[in-house]
Amino acid sequence: MVNVDELRNAQRADGTATIMAIATANPPNVYDQSTYPDAYFRMTNAEHLTHLKNKMQLICDRTTIKKRYTYSTEDVIKENPNINSYKAPSLDTRQDMAATLIPELGKEAATKAIEEWGQSKSKITHLICCSTMGPFIPGYDFQIAQLLGLDLSIKRVMLYQQGCHGGGTILRIAKDLAENNKGARVLIVCTEITLVGFHCPTETNVDVLVSHSLFGDGSAALIVGANPIPDVEKPIFELISATPTIVPDSAGAICASIREHGLTFHIGKEVPGLISNHIEKQLIEVFQPLGITDWNSIFWAVHPGGPAILNQVDAKLGLKPEKLGATRHVLAEYGNMSSVTVLFVLDEIRKKSTKDGLKTTGEGLEWGVLFGFGPGLTIETLVLRSVSIA
Repeated sequence: MVNVDELRNAQRADGTATIMAIATANPPNVYDQSTYPDAYFRMTNAEHLTHLKNKMQLICDRTTIKKRYTYSTEDVIKENPNINSYKAPSLDTRQDMAATLIPELGKEAATKAIEEWGQSKSKITHLICCSTMGPFIPGYDFQIAQLLGLDLSIKRVMLYQQGCHGGGTILRIAKDLAENNKGARVLIVCTEITLVGFHCPTETNVDVLVSHSLFGDGSAALIVGANPIPDVEKPIFELISATPTIVPDSAGAICASIREHGLTFHIGKEVPGLISNHIEKQLIEVFQPLGITDWNSIFWAVHPGGPAILNQVDAKLGLKPEKLGATRHVLAEYGNMSSVTVLFVLDEIRKKSTKDGLKTTGEGLEWGVLFGFGPGLTIETLVLRSVSIA
């Protein structure tokens, strides 16, 4: 029942949304990127397709990835042969596994985030979950709330099919909730698994080789709220502004669909150019109010869609090599985890800043930017402000 007095007395939080905890989780199984084609062609019974295996090896070598974590193990694929047959109906099998694996991995990350935050989970007022994989009803936001034992009246938001810009989208929504609901504490849980999109190699679809050379599984959880309680809640980054945009003339550059045989998608060769040619326009728009025009004077948290994107962004903006260091590190150690990846980058930036003895969580700098690139082609741009490291 709606409390009329609460509605009448509702106040804006009057504070800037602040990230107060970040935690990550990955499945236990890890593949070495240099030998992954051997494992992939073995588990798909396609070792006779040596020319495709050689092509995949070249793609893997070019990704700059060292290892990736995944639930798509040889045992799992062997136990579910319909997943391993080209275009065989297998969505039920994939969904059944996703319905368990996504909430479990999300719970692991969320539990760590709540522990870092240090407050009682009863103080969490909002829950936002995001996943490109495994849509089901009720969503895994419902399952996460149950698994964590959150309040039954928690305000929930479930985002599906966001793709690689989802990490930026979920932060944008959390910012709005934190700044417009006094006392709000928003738990973000973002989880991706590649099992829904696992396919055997085929002569006619190079996208399969690209996706299986690039993507990995992971989960990230964050706590966001305004007006952190002094000496109780420890700020990490402030979310100053959030600006989404669709790149003109980019329809079809990144797209995906769920079919009877699982998730399929396409990443066009034009994507790196579309992003690099549009990114400075976004930077000028969001940093003009701050009078910032030197892109090397800020810290960078960028979704690592792939080395070609990062290289073209570097070249277009004249960035120093270290500017995308955290992004390249996460790509190397985890691969592209779709919406989750940029949240791993944020965690890497703050951890390395502390480890290196820098004065702020943003590599010693005050201002920073977060970019999420995904289907649409959509770009999510967030201006970040670091905090002092005590």
